[in-house]
Formats: sequence, C-alpha cells, structure tokens
Amino acid sequence: MALDEYYLLGRSGLRVSRLALGTMNFGTGGFHAAYGKTEEQARPIFRRYLELGGNFLDTADFYTAGESETILGRLIAEAKVRDRVVLTTKATNSVDPGDPNAGGNGRKHLIRALEASLRRLGTDYVDLFLLHTWDRLTPVEEVLHTFDDLVRAGKIRYAGLSDVPAWYAARAQTLADAQHLTPMVNLQLPYSLIEREIETEHVPAALELGLGITAWSPLAGGFLTGKYRHGERGRHSGTGTSWSDREWQLLKPLEEAAGLLSVPMARVAVNWVATRAGVASAIIGASSVDQLTSGMAALEFTVPAEVRATLDEASATAPASVYRMFTPEYQSRLVSPGVQVGGKPAGHRPDVRNWTATAPPR
Repeated sequence: MALDEYYLLGRSGLRVSRLALGTMNFGTGGFHAAYGKTEEQARPIFRRYLELGGNFLDTADFYTAGESETILGRLIAEAKVRDRVVLTTKATNSVDPGDPNAGGNGRKHLIRALEASLRRLGTDYVDLFLLHTWDRLTPVEEVLHTFDDLVRAGKIRYAGLSDVPAWYAARAQTLADAQHLTPMVNLQLPYSLIEREIETEHVPAALELGLGITAWSPLAGGFLTGKYRHGERGRHSGTGTSWSDREWQLLKPLEEAAGLLSVPMARVAVNWVATRAGVASAIIGASSVDQLTSGMAALEFTVPAEVRATLDEASATAPASVYRMFTPEYQSRLVSPGVQVGGKPAGHRPDVRNWTATAPPR
C-alpha cells in the first residue's frame, strides 16, 4: 500500500492520502515551542512527505502561535504545490485573551481567524476548514451558516469538525442536509490502540452520516513506539499524565506483533489506526526525515487477521453504562434466530488507487 493511494474524504469527492502530515511542530513559538522545528528543519520533512506521494497537510492557527501556518505557507509556495496539496487548518482557540470575541466558534471569530490564517498561509483559500473543538456556547446553526458563507465566498472548499461530541457532529450533519447547507466531510479525533473511546459513538456516527475520520495522535504521544519505560511520564494525548497499568501491558502484544512482522512497533500502531472502519487518514508528525520515512512505511504491509485480533482484544475496553446494551452479544438476545445484528459495512470511504488525470477512478 503506497502512500500515493488515496481515499475519498467522507461523503465528498476530495481525495486525500491515507497518512496526513501533521505540522503542529513547525515553528518554535507558543504552546508547542518545546518540541518545535525551525523552517530550515521543517523543510526536508515537508519535501520528503511530498516525494512519498502525500497530499494531505494539517495545521491550525493555534499551532506554535501561528508559526506553523506561516512556515507551511512558505514551504508550499517554495515547492509550487498549492494546487496539488489538500491544505487543512482549524480555528477555535483564543488569539487574544483580552477580547471575548477572539476565540470560540462564533461567526465573528471564525471569519476573523480564517482571514488571519489565509494571510499566514499565503493563499486565498484552504481546502478544508475545521472547528478546532466544541466551544459549548455557539449554536450549531451559526457555525453551519458561517461555513456555508465561506464556501460560497470561495475561501474554503470543504468544512469539518475536530474534537466535538458525537451528538454535535450528528446534529450538524443532519441540519446541513435538511437545510441544504455545506455538509461536513471530516471529523478529526484522537484514536489509537490505547484510546478507542470514539468507537462507542463517533465512529458509528461518521459511518452513518458520511464523515471521514482523520485520527490524530495514533501513537499516543509516542507511547506506542515503545520508547518509554514503565513509570515514566509523557504526553498522553497531550495531557502530560502518566499511563495506566493496562496501557503498559498493551505494549507486550504490540511488541510481539512488531517482531512477527519484522517492523517497528510504531508502524504496527499506525497501520492499526489507518485501517480501522471509518478512518480516511491518520495524522503523522515527525521530528526528522528519517522518522517521517519510517512512519510513512506503516501502510506497506498487511497485519494478519490473527495478529489484528490479538491487538483488538488486548486494547479493548468494556462498554460503560447503557452502551453495554448495544453490543452484539447483548442485542443477540433481542432478535429472532437467523436475524443478523449490527455489522454495517464500512462505507463512505471508497478506495481510490493511484489516481491520475488520465486514469480516473472507476
């Protein structure tokens, strides 16, 4: 599976690489400064991603206090690939603590944030514009109408959501369909072998409503590479909290799977995420060209069914509360013999292989 094989993103005609390049570490300012890269350090990483056939770029106005967008914009212009790449940015976080309208998902801030992002990126449009997170305040109708106006103005091509409740994503997509507004095509969420909570509601919602999932932190802040030792602290999905005994125990079957396949643990972990139902792309960050090249090889092999089953079992978490009633085991008691329960086929993610202008997808 080469990197230059693409999936359609959600219920759209937008073709994206199955591994996206995360640029949260492009730049040395703001919240992400501790592990940021200068433009000179980021350039070979960016160029290597393009050489491997990648086309899906992820940034946000909040990353390195805007430097990520500035550096990425310059690198895109330098490589002359603006039309080739699918450029994604996000907005929600406050850019001015003294201004109550300089953050959140209100119309005033989203338009202001996008205009600022376009200036930093050096472009007149972005391919995909996402809410960075749910602000708990702005009516979803306001967000939808803002997205729709931005599409009509030619400043964004597609819209989506990041880190929102499943019910919010479902309401947004349903209202967009009912009111003939710009639909959501993307749902960006944390997803890894140690963080599978989105499977409870987000994944089924995405499959039902045509939202392609992009998974961030597929390596759980580096934990699934095996580089940490028991008792150490690290960036557990960005929280800085310690990992649990269950998570430490998961490293053993992951290490065994990597040994069987003769590949690094990180590649197995990324492969597992990228090939899950509903996932259109997994976001990969890198601190060096070698690290990027190694990570991008995560789709060059197939995890055997029995190995995948072992990883699934080791990483599974028991459903909580009412969700226990929605398991196949429980629901099998509710239907007559011979009636198939659950298992809607993974849709909204057709595989488009090696697409070119002269060889369109079937």
